[in-house]
Amino acid sequence: MIELDHLAVAGESLEAASDYAAQVLGVPLQSGGAHAVFGTHNHLLGLSDALYLEAIAVDPDAPQPAYARWFDLDRFNGPARLSNWICRCDDLAAALDALPEGYGAPVQLQRGDLSWRMAVPENGVLPYDNCAPALMQWDGDAHPTQRLDNSGCRLVTFMVQHPQAEALAAALAPLLKDARVMFEVGTPGLFATFDTPAGRGVLA
Repeated sequence: MIELDHLAVAGESLEAASDYAAQVLGVPLQSGGAHAVFGTHNHLLGLSDALYLEAIAVDPDAPQPAYARWFDLDRFNGPARLSNWICRCDDLAAALDALPEGYGAPVQLQRGDLSWRMAVPENGVLPYDNCAPALMQWDGDAHPTQRLDNSGCRLVTFMVQHPQAEALAAALAPLLKDARVMFEVGTPGLFATFDTPAGRGVLA
């Protein structure tokens, strides 16, 4: 089984990604950190229901890695947007075996006392034009939500839109049971609706 862990907003800069998320949700993000393996950095926002939001971008002060960055960030351009959804599992190898090829191979990562494995495709591009979830497994009990303030924002629905949305939904159905996650045939895109202290907000 897999379950929703967090959502990612990407930008051409970390400031662009964070500002977009803060503008839509009406609350500021907290400092995150750097990911040395992929040369990226982030800001974070604690959500209800043990979820969090990540604003992420290429770190201009980090060296260029010799391989593709995760989340297809090497090719990112344009306005900041909701770019990825990340699901955690207790057995990453088993989850990957249960899905079609293309979700990537596990990469060991660490930031401070946080340690995890993330499945990253060799070219950095997830299936279905990056509309498929990235899969991860946390090592140990430490999790970002334990140190984030609750922003008062709660995910209501998460919509995955893609021309082959039915095939993606069918592949994930045996593993993912979450009434908030929906699939719709259409132009590739991700849409997350939140209840916020200021009312409804939609990240896209």
